[in-house]
Amino acid sequence: MAGSEKVLIVGGGIGGLAAALALSRLGVASTLLEQSATIGEIGAGIQLGPNAFAAMDALGAGANARARAVFTERLVLMDAVDGSEVAAFPVGAAFRARFGNPYAVIHRADIHEAIRDAAASSDLIEFVTSARVEAVALEGDGVRARLASGEEYRAGALIGCDGVKSVVRDMLIGDAARVSGHVVYRAVVSKEDMPADLRWNAPAVWAGPNCHLVHYPLRGGSQYNIVVTFHSREAETWGVRDGSKEEVLSYFSGILERPRRLLDTPKSWKRWSTADREPSEHWGEGRATLLGDAAHPMLQYLAQGACMALEDAVTLGAALKAADLDFAAAFRRYEAARIPRTARVVLSAREMGRIYHAKGVERLVRNELWRDRPLERYYDALEWLYGWRAETCLGTSA
Repeated sequence: MAGSEKVLIVGGGIGGLAAALALSRLGVASTLLEQSATIGEIGAGIQLGPNAFAAMDALGAGANARARAVFTERLVLMDAVDGSEVAAFPVGAAFRARFGNPYAVIHRADIHEAIRDAAASSDLIEFVTSARVEAVALEGDGVRARLASGEEYRAGALIGCDGVKSVVRDMLIGDAARVSGHVVYRAVVSKEDMPADLRWNAPAVWAGPNCHLVHYPLRGGSQYNIVVTFHSREAETWGVRDGSKEEVLSYFSGILERPRRLLDTPKSWKRWSTADREPSEHWGEGRATLLGDAAHPMLQYLAQGACMALEDAVTLGAALKAADLDFAAAFRRYEAARIPRTARVVLSAREMGRIYHAKGVERLVRNELWRDRPLERYYDALEWLYGWRAETCLGTSA
């Protein structure tokens, strides 16, 4: 199968690269417009559930990702007020047997590189950097994107993968962001700077009142990702800037010294004022659609942002194949498959944030409900999320 029309992809992050890779596997050429001067990722660590590996395998990049990932032993929830272990379950052989793939953590730059390496082998993907898109338009049987430089690109279809502040979404939907009031600080530290008794091979959450801390290893355990989240006292504006250690410390006075030591570890922080959007019943029209954070920006509490973007790319490819490269029909089928699932993740992430940040009696109820829960009950509760398969991504057997 070979496509005669080129596709414009706006955004060169994980979702954009994955979309370009999915198209190339169908013989469809794409031009990827990235506003940065290079195709790359910054940031810190991310978590990869079994569904992410299922998607990476379908894209032909699974081996690349596995070579760069740290495979964890368990997932842990700690009470940051009394130091007790609320819940822990292993993600070893039994987990892999249930869901078909492992649980891992990886530096965001490393998974981006894993997908980019797979994409680089295709001569169907054109990379254009320093290309900040200011406007897009649907024109008959095609699309047009205008850059800040004044240059214009035309193609047969358009996929907006331009992140949480998507220009393409503004054109297709035009809705407002929902600023959460939750602030996230992220940092990566060396193994030597990480407290020795917290060098766990596990994504660990220390849950406190209106706050929590997360830590896990990266890059073979030579680094550790540290993330702290709190409910801001200020009126927040969606965005990213440098953080202040003094601000972080001011929000974590009610937790134990053991997790609190993590706040002294980073030499610098990046501060994210977070937001999501209300799920939309449509992502596009005609030959245009959205993918990844542009389609379904979500809070971080389920660690599924990148995972959902990878699933999106696989499903988009499957829809195009099923529709024999009829872009408009394929995009609507892709949206029909993805909108309910991603909406569930968006809404579930909000609820998980409330659970993590429980205080008073609600905290005691959370601990009572989760403590000593049988392993199979955790697996059953996660089946809807981790049990995703590329073969049935459109809702029917392939």
